[in-house]
Amino acid sequence: MKMKFRSPPNKRVIALCQGPFAPILGRLILLLTTTGRKSGFPRTTPLQYEEVDGCFYIGSARGTEADWFRNILSNPHVEVQVKNRRFQAIAEPVTDPLRIADFLQLRLQRHPWMVGGILASEGLPRKPTQKQLETYAVRLAMVILRPEDP
Repeated sequence: MKMKFRSPPNKRVIALCQGPFAPILGRLILLLTTTGRKSGFPRTTPLQYEEVDGCFYIGSARGTEADWFRNILSNPHVEVQVKNRRFQAIAEPVTDPLRIADFLQLRLQRHPWMVGGILASEGLPRKPTQKQLETYAVRLAMVILRPEDP
């Protein structure tokens, strides 16, 4: 029987990331605050990330349908909290499956048990080939968060 990975409720994760657990959880999770495309209100979402050359890469398992992703399409100016650090950033949406597959490969290298388990819950092998990742990535999206200059 295939088990689906389920995330804990966002409100609990946000509270933990803003409290005394921020330095620990911040190693894997950032808080992304977008502006609601309909409401105009701030919307905060906890997301796993990878830092590469000072930029923060986040993936969307719901592809372009994730609310936070759609908010970024409407307004790419976002606020990010990593550990106890807050900063403004410009969000660059990415839907190219080749780039997303490379991102997944990086995540697998850095977190083989966690990411391998997530991929296994999606029906992929724990160590998929690049081609398998590219096929899987067609339904995903990602965003590169580039911190703005102070």
